[in-house]
Parts: sequence; C-alpha cells; structure tokens
Amino acid sequence: MNDLSRIVPPVDLRQSPHALAVQRGVGRLFRLRGFAIVTELPLATGRRADIVALGPSGEIWIVEIKSSIEDFRVDMKWPDYRISCDRLFFATHDGVPLDIFPEEAGLILADSYGGEIMREAPEHRLAGATRKAMLLRFGQAAALRLHGLIDPTSTEGF
Repeated sequence: MNDLSRIVPPVDLRQSPHALAVQRGVGRLFRLRGFAIVTELPLATGRRADIVALGPSGEIWIVEIKSSIEDFRVDMKWPDYRISCDRLFFATHDGVPLDIFPEEAGLILADSYGGEIMREAPEHRLAGATRKAMLLRFGQAAALRLHGLIDPTSTEGF
C-alpha cells in the first residue's frame, strides 16, 4: 500500500525560486505548530491566497509571500485577505528588508528549511458563516488535489 503522505504535488512554475523556498519553509514551520496548509487557494473574493493554514483549533491564517521589495510594492491587494482569515501574515526571505512590511499584519522569515514568526499577526476572528465557507473551501481543495495526485487523468477542481 502506498504512503499517500509522501506524495508531492507538482511544482508551481508561476512562482520564483525564492517564493517557492519561502512557501516550503512556511509549510514546515506551520506543520511543526500543528497546522495544515493549502497553497494557491482561490477565495470567494476572486483573489488567490498564497498559503492558507488551518490550525489545530480551527483557526484560519493566510500568508502572503513577498519575494522582493518590488513584489511587495506592486501588490496592494493584501488587505482584501483579512475578510477570509483570523490572522494575516507576510512571509519573505532574508534578502528582503523586513521594515517594509506593515504592522497590521504578522511577519514570517523563511527559507526552504523552515521559518520563524518575527511578528505575530493581530487576531480578527472570522464570522461563523465565513469560517464554515473557508473550511469547506480548504477541505475541498485539499481533497481534490490529493485525488488528482492519485488519479492524474481526473478533472481537477482547484
């Protein structure tokens, strides 16, 4: 019998090597904290979150990865993510100055081996209906992606 926990999804070729390393490090950090993650999750707003993390108590965190100063400056959609999570973080690597990131969000410094929360994110608890919708979106995306790895010729929904 195959160990499905060892199946690795294909690499997202839209991401820079720095962004992929940060994504991996954040995933490792969150797994150590008891969170599960889904990357590139479409939200009800039409936005796509870089990382959505589901915590052991049902908390939902969103992480927006920024791989350069320019990446941060040209992308001002980050406030839109607040309505879909309990906490919002930026994540970056050590080549980006940390002082460019706003205090209104948490901050994670990561590389491909792990990450560290440099600043906790303020909490803004989701309404019950929004939490339920996000949990369903997260669960469906995770299950559809797993099924797509098991049966690559099936139709993928997320």
